[in-house]
Order: sequence, then C-alpha cells, then structure tokens
Amino acid sequence: MTRVNRWGRFGAVLGVAGLALAAAGCAKSTTPSSSGAAGDIDQNAPVTITIGDRPTPDKPNDIKAFEQKIKDFTAKNPNITVKSTETSWQAQTFQAQVAGGTLPTVMNISFTEPANMIPNKQLPDITDELKLVDLTKDLNPNVLKIVQDANGRIYGVPIDVFSVGLAYNRALFKQAGLDPDKPPTSWDEVRQYAKQISEKTGKAGYAQLTTNNTGGWMLTTMTYSMGGTVESPDGMKSTFNDAPTKKALQLLKDMRWTDNSMGSRFLYNQEEVRQDFAGGKIGMVLQAPDAYDMSVKNFGMKPADFGEGALPQDGGPYGTLTGGSLKMISPKATKNEIVAALKWIKFDQFDKYTTESVAVQDAKTTIADKGFVGRPGITPLSQETYDRFNKWREPYVNVPVKQFQGYIDSTTSLKLLPEPSNKGQEVYSLLDPVVQQVLTKKDADIDKLLSDTASKVDARLAR
Repeated sequence: MTRVNRWGRFGAVLGVAGLALAAAGCAKSTTPSSSGAAGDIDQNAPVTITIGDRPTPDKPNDIKAFEQKIKDFTAKNPNITVKSTETSWQAQTFQAQVAGGTLPTVMNISFTEPANMIPNKQLPDITDELKLVDLTKDLNPNVLKIVQDANGRIYGVPIDVFSVGLAYNRALFKQAGLDPDKPPTSWDEVRQYAKQISEKTGKAGYAQLTTNNTGGWMLTTMTYSMGGTVESPDGMKSTFNDAPTKKALQLLKDMRWTDNSMGSRFLYNQEEVRQDFAGGKIGMVLQAPDAYDMSVKNFGMKPADFGEGALPQDGGPYGTLTGGSLKMISPKATKNEIVAALKWIKFDQFDKYTTESVAVQDAKTTIADKGFVGRPGITPLSQETYDRFNKWREPYVNVPVKQFQGYIDSTTSLKLLPEPSNKGQEVYSLLDPVVQQVLTKKDADIDKLLSDTASKVDARLAR
C-alpha cells in the first residue's frame, strides 16, 4: 500500500467513525517483525540519549519539573544517561535540521511529517523495540496508522491528538449581550457575533492566525468546515481553488473590510494570538482546547472567561481538522538508543495512563506546578483506558469543564479530518500570504491569489 493509500485509509476511518480515535480499542502486538531485528539489543548496557523540547529559560517552573522527571527516570534506569536540549519542532527549520543530522535522539514533531519522512528513510523502524518495552498495546490503532508504512511497520509514537474548535472570551460575550453558554455554531453566526462584539466592546470580535504556516493551517480548517479539501486524495494536486476556500476567504474579507470586526492586527502566530485573546482583545479565534493552558497559565486569563465551542460549519456538518504530535527517534540512533528512548517515552507520556498511583501523583504534581487537570481533549489511547485515567484523576480536576461543552458535544457530531498528507507544512506556508493579503489589502483578488498559489502548490506536490 502506498503512502497516499495509507493516509486515505486513515482519513476514511476518521470520517466514517467520527471520534474513532477515542472509540477504538488498544492496538495488539500483532505487527509483523523482521527476523533478528532486535537481536543485538542489550537493555542493561550503558547508553546515553538526548531528549528535545527542554523548556526555555523563561519557564523556570517547567524546567524544574522537566529535570525532576529526568531524575526519576534515571533512578529507575541507572544504565541510561539522559541529556536534554531546547531543540523543538519548527515547521520552517525542521527539514534543514533533519538534513543536517542535528536532531536529538527523541523529540516531538507534527503529524504532518511522517508521510514524507517514512518513504525517505528519515525515521527508524521501531516496531520490534516497541514490543520489547511493552508499549505497542497502549497505542490506539487508528492513530498509529499515521506512523506506519504499507507493511504495518511503525516509525514513531503518537502522543497527542487535537481537533480545532472555536475559543471565545466569555467576558466579552457578556459585555456584548451574547449568551456565553451558546457560542456560534455556523459561520454566519460567527460574523454576526463578531460584529456585535466589536460594536459593543470596541475589541476585535474575531481574529485569524496568519503567520509561520498558521495562516494556511487555519484556512485549511475553514475549508474543511465548508465542505472543501486542500489536496486531492492522492496528494498530488491542490484542490483549494474552488468554492469552499473562496467562501472562507470572502468571509474573512467581509468581516475585515465591510464589518470592521477584526480589530487592527492581522499578522498573528499562535502564541501572539493567544496572548491577545487572554488579554481580552479578541472575542473569538480558531483554537484547539489546549489554548486554555497557555492563555491562563502564561498570559493570566481568568479561567471563568475562557470558552471553547465547536468549529463553526457552513451547512454540513462537514467536520473539523485534526492533527497532533508524535515522538520521533533519530534515524542515527542505535538499537540500544532506540530502546532507551522508548523507555523514556513510556515513562514520560504513558505510565500515568495505565497506573493509578502514577496518574494521581501526576495530577498532584501538575497542580503544584500550576498546571491543569481535566481539560477536555482527544486521546491517542483507547476510550476505556482514557475513561479509567480520568476517573482516577476526577478529584483533582481544576478546569471549568462545562465551559468546553460546545466543543465536547462536537466530538461526537463532527467528523475528524486529517491534515494534508503530502507536504502539508509547505502547503500551509504557501497559503499564509493569501490570508495575509486578504486581511491587509482591500482590493485583494481572491480568485487570482488562489489560482497563483495553486500553481505553486501543484509544482511542489508533483516533486
């Protein structure tokens, strides 16, 4: 089966089953293994690994928790030495790091990467090592397809799954005379709400991500919600130069230039838009539920002011974009390093889901670190495992779950649609300027912008 068919199969599973990620059972250890693949592994041999995503110096509490976790891990695995680096996945620089061989042993990357990395042999086959550390059975088989090749071999460990909804400021809703328990569910309502918020409060009723590939990312999300696609099923041709994407851009143009409901700032990356949202400058913005964490913890938003609704639809319902992150292991890693890295991943990401004492301690530690327990989202594990995990942590929930009700309801009513399978980040990057021009140039020609960009994207996809 080709890469394209593998992704098509993943999309079909999500599209037919709705929240298939949560409903499916755990994967069984039935993936075929290559003979002798794990024969030279010595789990007791001294080994050193480097893990990425170390918190930056401006987050001392996060660093403290990070370093404590490393100490706890090495205490249980004295033969493994763990070093760390701040290296993290950035769409614009990641492939250069891959080509330069400068990546740590293990780090987080986006779901958009494996489809191209696996056939290019930029990820190691970790199927047998996963079985060795008894991790395969904990992984959801539908999510696992993202990191499998045509033969079912596994090349990464999915750890986080998200779907996009509508984050909204409940305080601004109240000030504008809107019901904070009834966020908009259609794009027509979003336009109406945005205009009312802007007129009543003087704040931006709605804001749009536009930079660092996020413009193309959220335009893709809007396209999905209007019944469109961005790439053909085989990933070889663009499909956004049609009615749904044009309608999405026209909506943004109307809100910006006719309604004047989008404020005065139109160049936003993820962190910047969350900061302004948390500061009460934005009424609504497309975000996954994890926006709550940064908005409240890093930018001081009052928990009572955060709301999360479903991704608005135009007709349909059509669905919402889903994606996530996975742990990749360096293709340069030895088998002993792969096993050590997987032991770290299991300790860092999965032990809390399968052991009650670890789940409870993690909840307590999270609260002590001023983090959040119980924030709604989608799990890369089976629903049974996730429900049991949440039951263990129920006494420690410190998130206003009811304020996410619109989003929670959408997880059973909206299809989950995967990100573009072929060169997704490059596609997003090329679409960024389209969104930017629509919001900054009153005479922007949507048809020409999309036609010109489609030609550029088609050239990339055909390579």
